[in-house]
Amino acid sequence: MEKQSLANEDKTMSANLKYLSLGILVFQTTSLVLTMRYSRTLKEEGPRYLSSTAVVVAELLKIMACILLVYKDSKCSLRALNRILHDEILNKPMETLKLAIPSGIYTLQNNLLYVALSNLDAATYQVTYQLKILTTALFSVSMLSKKLGVYQWLSLVILMTGVAFVQWPSDSQELNSKELSAGSQFVGLMAVLTACFSSGFAGVYFEKILKETKQSVWIRNIQLGFFGSIFGLMGVYVYDGELVSKNGFFQGYNWLTWIVVVLQALGGLVIAAVIKYADNILKGFATSLSIILSTLISYFWLQDFVPTSVFFLGAILVITATFLYGYDPKPAGNPTKA
Repeated sequence: MEKQSLANEDKTMSANLKYLSLGILVFQTTSLVLTMRYSRTLKEEGPRYLSSTAVVVAELLKIMACILLVYKDSKCSLRALNRILHDEILNKPMETLKLAIPSGIYTLQNNLLYVALSNLDAATYQVTYQLKILTTALFSVSMLSKKLGVYQWLSLVILMTGVAFVQWPSDSQELNSKELSAGSQFVGLMAVLTACFSSGFAGVYFEKILKETKQSVWIRNIQLGFFGSIFGLMGVYVYDGELVSKNGFFQGYNWLTWIVVVLQALGGLVIAAVIKYADNILKGFATSLSIILSTLISYFWLQDFVPTSVFFLGAILVITATFLYGYDPKPAGNPTKA
């Protein structure tokens, strides 16, 4: 009786963690896109914050968060933390260097997302960015030799069709982009498409490294953050060096900028938690909710987006594709051999 009670408690706790991680992912994804878009289009006196510096600060915050998580896992012992970091990072330079490639790509991707949201409304960005499902699937097939089922291939076709509808030009969109867009819609589209490819490749490469070694995901994120900070600082020096020397590293930073930075830093950690406690279908559900919320808030609050019937059709197709990709049909009682 006692064992059954404990089993029920564990099941309830597991379900609670699953839906908590789902809720956090919906909140993080939606709020990051909307706050990033708002922060890049908000008209204020003085210089605007530099997206290159925001990427570096987010990487540093991610490192700090992961170190705290490793500290917690090592029973809050500073000596144990120091030993783990020394053994797993400093004593394994070749293992650490493997993370330089995905880290550089992630840094590029994070900078591209700022470019995309400076030029696209939040709703269009959210739907178009789901093309990363397609790129991730293709890289998984080529790099990890994964086999996709019929439902997954079908979902990828539906996904491409949906994104094509979302990007279909309309008179209201052209008028809206002329009035409210901070730049060219084409630049935003190219930025988000490049980000989709970089996200797909880096994600699969990172998954390949995780499967080949036994290091914890937090240690791997510290290594990613370390290289990300270096690549990010190089980007600051090359592209914004003059502005930083003139107005400072934290020029234009305000409370909204810090919210964006913190949300971006939490992104990878939230996804790690969802992978641990939830499944693909719930992750797809979170993505769909995020698209719907972004569309509603972009229309009613940011007022930089006028939805059309073609956009709605495209968004429904993308949401359907997201669910279908994570769908795992249960085998029938007497399965027939293919």
